[in-house]
Amino acid sequence: MPASRRSSLPATFRMINPVIILVEPQLAENIGMVARAMANFSLSELRLVAPRNGWPKKGAHSAASGATHVLEKARLFETAREAIADLNFVFATTARERGQMKRVFSPDAAMADARQRLADGQGVGILFGRERTGLENDEISLADAIITFPVDAQFSSLNLAQAVLLVAYEWRKQEGAALPFSGDRRSPPAERQTVTSFFDYLEAELEAVNFYPPDKRPIMARNMRDIFHRLEMTEQDVRTLRGAIRALAEGRRLRKP
Repeated sequence: MPASRRSSLPATFRMINPVIILVEPQLAENIGMVARAMANFSLSELRLVAPRNGWPKKGAHSAASGATHVLEKARLFETAREAIADLNFVFATTARERGQMKRVFSPDAAMADARQRLADGQGVGILFGRERTGLENDEISLADAIITFPVDAQFSSLNLAQAVLLVAYEWRKQEGAALPFSGDRRSPPAERQTVTSFFDYLEAELEAVNFYPPDKRPIMARNMRDIFHRLEMTEQDVRTLRGAIRALAEGRRLRKP
């Protein structure tokens, strides 16, 4: 596929998501995993700058694990300058301080800024560099600001797809996206009368087996009630616990000679 220049955005077109731009990516698998990370978090526009050995690459689609729509729409460019030509604001990602007088953003702050710019009608892109060496200083100089990551200084190297994933995740968070499922309990919280009835039953059964030492019953009963209160039991919790205690008590009585 020959390299192509993307035309300027029409005046009526409004970009709704930031563009992910990979500069001279080397491995097909990394490009595929980038596409997967993008699709996970609702990003779809991928631009490739002079990928090594051309494009498309064998192995990219399998690594994308179904995110083939991102790869199929990917645009190819000869230089980073061409890839960002139609954008209004560009972030460059780097793990190292490059001595350039640019604003430096964390991924979450950068995506908050990107959201506002996109809402104002600007086109926003994020440059990611080569797997081994990252972006060159001249490429970073094309950007308006830098995104860097709070990595361990002793091991700051990020895989290309990991770096895209971190940014894409923060973008998705800015959308206020809900979790796909919640841990909310289906059973409602137990009513007080249900809980106190359970306590009465439990304490009676413990009394029947002489669980309480002499003169310790009141304080031990209160401590045990506090344990169950901290659980914030649901109606189902109380029914399950009461049923388990009943099974133990009835089994004990049946075993008596």
